[in-house]
Amino acid sequence: MIELKFANCKHSKDPIVGCALEGVAGILVGIKGASVVLHSPQGCASTVGLAFDSHEIDFTRRKVACTRLFETDIVMGAAQKLEDLIRQADKTFGSKSIFVVGTCAADIIGEDLEGICARMQPEIGGQLIPVFSGGFRGNYYDGIDLGLNALFPFIEKSAVHTSRTVNLIAPQVSINPTWWADFTWVKETLAKIGISVQSVISHNTSMCELKEAASAAANILLTQDAGRKFCKRMEDELGVPTILSDLPMPIGMNNTNRWLRAIGEHFGVQSEVEKVITDGEKVVVDVLRRRALMIIPRYRNCHVAVSADATFGIGLLRMLFEELEMIPDLLLIRSDADDTRKVLQKELDDLRISPNIVMGVDGYKIKKALSDAEPDAVIGSSWEKYIAEEVGIKLAFDCFAPTNRVSYVDRSYFGYQGMLNLLEVVANDWETAFRSKEIDPALLS
Repeated sequence: MIELKFANCKHSKDPIVGCALEGVAGILVGIKGASVVLHSPQGCASTVGLAFDSHEIDFTRRKVACTRLFETDIVMGAAQKLEDLIRQADKTFGSKSIFVVGTCAADIIGEDLEGICARMQPEIGGQLIPVFSGGFRGNYYDGIDLGLNALFPFIEKSAVHTSRTVNLIAPQVSINPTWWADFTWVKETLAKIGISVQSVISHNTSMCELKEAASAAANILLTQDAGRKFCKRMEDELGVPTILSDLPMPIGMNNTNRWLRAIGEHFGVQSEVEKVITDGEKVVVDVLRRRALMIIPRYRNCHVAVSADATFGIGLLRMLFEELEMIPDLLLIRSDADDTRKVLQKELDDLRISPNIVMGVDGYKIKKALSDAEPDAVIGSSWEKYIAEEVGIKLAFDCFAPTNRVSYVDRSYFGYQGMLNLLEVVANDWETAFRSKEIDPALLS
């Protein structure tokens, strides 16, 4: 990999990845019916609210309490405040599971969450589960691992692994604005080839479902950015192997084919997989046969920069290079993990391309890299769209979160229809990019 180096970057400038609490909350609120007691200033509660939004959980089903720590609490301590809130939350919510979540403030105080939960458990109806999620402990992706680690003890070891069953791990760790559509595509496609989903960790997941996760025959991790430690622990301690971990996500036609064939080979359902592939390719070809003359010539030899998480950044490379004949010159990845680097390096070697790479990007690195590279187009989020305009890049495609779009409705990016959905966004943005912003509205009247 050709990694770009930046001077004067000892501190993140304009960070785009949230804190550990954001990642922890994204995992915990996926547990059905659980409540969250947040030991924090009130601002951290908005982060948990965003996690509920991401899971599309409405206000009537949110059970969140916050200690609303103030300066005096940080100085003098707030154990009693937390204990009182736990009692109140137990009485009000009546949840079977109560996550007691410590944030940066709790870390500063040195609050003994585990001790408080253990001491109070006999008087509380729900099970108290302490979770440490202070931003000092890492970023959003580290928080995902912390959240998964908190759930691991509730998975019971199973003597039998049910054939043709899988667990889907961390479907929400994705910058597709409607990641739940990708999750739905995976479930529906697995059902077509005779594979059942045992447990989802976690999205609308009951504690009973979580408990039985070890009975699955395999895990499928639906992200390249986090969760590998959890999957490795399930393999070592519970005997559930992780499959497909060395492959990019099913983005574009060729990657989807590879991903499905790997499942088919593992479970011995090759004939079922080939039917899904044949049907999926037909959908793509039929649509592109009608529209390819309009859009494909635009993309050929277009020098493009991709700014995304590893899940989509790595997955897009093959689609852009092999299927659209673009030239990926620059790849900007939000996360940075050794296992991610291995998957990326393998994909670059297979494609025989060598774009410039930046791992663990922040706003400054994105702007500097785009300014120096001067690509023809940028595929990214609304962040990159504004930055591209500022540095003089005409074409920028607003595909990923955070996004300015208001028209996403369960739109998958995984799979065959997902490829067409991505192309639709790119094609529409291509059209609008060349509309003049200087026309006087008065002249149009």
